[in-house]
Amino acid sequence: MINIIIADDHEIVVEGLISLIKPEDGIRIVGEANNGKDVIPLLEKNRVDIAVLDISMPIMDGIELTNYIKKYFPKVKILILTMHDDPRFIRRTIEVGVHGYILKNKGKEEFVTAIKTIYFGEDYFGKKVTKTLISGHRSKFIEGEIILTKKEKEILKLIAKGYSTPEIAKQLCRANTTIDSHRRNLIEKTGVKNSKALIRFAFENGYE
Repeated sequence: MINIIIADDHEIVVEGLISLIKPEDGIRIVGEANNGKDVIPLLEKNRVDIAVLDISMPIMDGIELTNYIKKYFPKVKILILTMHDDPRFIRRTIEVGVHGYILKNKGKEEFVTAIKTIYFGEDYFGKKVTKTLISGHRSKFIEGEIILTKKEKEILKLIAKGYSTPEIAKQLCRANTTIDSHRRNLIEKTGVKNSKALIRFAFENGYE
């Protein structure tokens, strides 16, 4: 069972998310809040796997709360659910270490997919989010500095578009383990620390 909490300053949004998740097998809402500060006692009293947070909240916003959770509840993963599709907001949340970012105008399917993807160890950034980031960046990649194979470039482009390992494996007719191996090689070659930083590298270097 995936235990989540939801924080949004609009009660109607919280109620809507509860109604979406309630019939979903394998996901349980263990708490909800209307500001960032009220999330803290929920984390203290419940076993929480994923915190679903809006960015704009009173008292403690989503960025401040993310920093707090990363420090005091490092095992809790964070999914940003917001209307903000400005690249500055998206980049800022990636910098503070969120595990996912999707927009409120998407439906239940993407919301559930994001929760499950994050729970099972991968980051999830909606396709509209990745498109916004890519369009907001100019290429910084200097040809020859990092040599990537044709297959690695193909996989990096799919990573930049928000595809998960199983989705990439299916599209390329490869095993999940093969894609994971390529992902590790990409991390090593680009010199980034993790998959999240690899996504940022892809955004910044024109892999679209």
